[in-house]
Amino acid sequence: MASTTVNVVRYTALLGGVFYGIAHRRSLQKAHDAEVKQHAIHEREHLIAEAKEAWKKKQESGKDGVVTDPEDPRFDLEKLIAKWESDSQ
Repeated sequence: MASTTVNVVRYTALLGGVFYGIAHRRSLQKAHDAEVKQHAIHEREHLIAEAKEAWKKKQESGKDGVVTDPEDPRFDLEKLIAKWESDSQ
């Protein structure tokens, strides 16, 4: 049989470990939540930058009336080549 002192030490160590685990888990969760939030902010900034770039590209292509994006259904290679020839002269 274990003495009273040994039982007190055992349960004290057990409770200390449980409370340490809870505190450690909270600190890890807080760090993870901060990382997820930072990643979301970074992703949103990246999407905004892409949208601004696409808008700027769309505005620049609309000035001269020539579509330079080959994926666009309004793309005309002859007009683009003619524009390049007129720009080079």
